[in-house]
Amino acid sequence: MNQKDESLRKNPSRETCEGIIRRILMTELLQKGKNRHFRSAADFMSYFESLYPASDALTKQVQRAVKALSMPKDDLGYFIPNKTAEQLEHEKDLAYLFRKADAAICTMEDCQPLLLKTGPSIKSYLLHMIRHSPLFENKFETLLEVSEGILFFTRDVHELKGTLEALIVR
Repeated sequence: MNQKDESLRKNPSRETCEGIIRRILMTELLQKGKNRHFRSAADFMSYFESLYPASDALTKQVQRAVKALSMPKDDLGYFIPNKTAEQLEHEKDLAYLFRKADAAICTMEDCQPLLLKTGPSIKSYLLHMIRHSPLFENKFETLLEVSEGILFFTRDVHELKGTLEALIVR
């Protein structure tokens, strides 16, 4: 019997089990997009028993490996192999805040920038007034205070420009 055959017959180390479990789960993610098969050490046993003789020692080694990996689980109880518990908790916090803020994604592909040059002393107050003015309602998607003044992003640059020009007295 050669050395390779012998190594397949004895139980793997915990570290070896961890590596195999990581590969199994990452393959599952790559093929299916998410893990919908593995919830506990028992779910890995058929794979390990195809390589190693079934025994209580093998089962305990796989259980130790799963515990050592300390992978978080999703809401359905499936392992999440590519995130830490801290990352998962952070994502849950963000998702809660997004729901609370009634967040929505808005693309600005069809927006154009328009810069209103202003002096630095009154820029912040002017930005506040524009943001709360009915005159500017629905004329811009967003505006930002920048070093040279106020930067607008608008879907109708001509309408916004006309409104601004009507207010600028030279």
